[in-house]
Amino acid sequence: MDGAGSFGAGRAGSAFDLIAFIKQPQTILRVLAWIFSMVVFASIINEGYVNMGSERLHCVFNKNADACNYGIAIGIVAFLACVFFLALDVYFPQISSVKNRKRAVLLEMVFSGFWTFLWFVGFCFLASQWSHTSPKELPLEQASDAARAAIAFSFFSILSWVRHTILYIHIGVCVSGVSMSASSAQV
Repeated sequence: MDGAGSFGAGRAGSAFDLIAFIKQPQTILRVLAWIFSMVVFASIINEGYVNMGSERLHCVFNKNADACNYGIAIGIVAFLACVFFLALDVYFPQISSVKNRKRAVLLEMVFSGFWTFLWFVGFCFLASQWSHTSPKELPLEQASDAARAAIAFSFFSILSWVRHTILYIHIGVCVSGVSMSASSAQV
């Protein structure tokens, strides 16, 4: 553990290595979660509303506007959170304070766990509303592919955010425990 710093990062102030950063599991997961969230909210925004003989738009998920609004909201917030946490991951090696690194890891861990739960709720809600949608409500199966994509990528988002949570629990508990005990033994 000679080159390792606290909370799974190198020593503060070290040079930024783009290739090493891109190969990190949390970076790959973050980009996947970013793509998944984009698919969810974009598919609902683009084709999640249909008009059936009127000028009023109806949500394709059993005409329940709350289902569309929830899918769009968690997708957009997850999209923005992925960008924020990706920037934090870039900045993380420059944080010299162990206390601030701990806060950053805890923030990512708590947010990832909470967002896993919200994606699970979203997946169940969208799947339930889609199962109650009758074929009569969607003429020519209009927007059914977009609805199925939103449901599928909500499920994939659950998996990616669960993996984030597990990864940050590992970084926060195991790696910091080893680093903290190693540094206290050297004193």
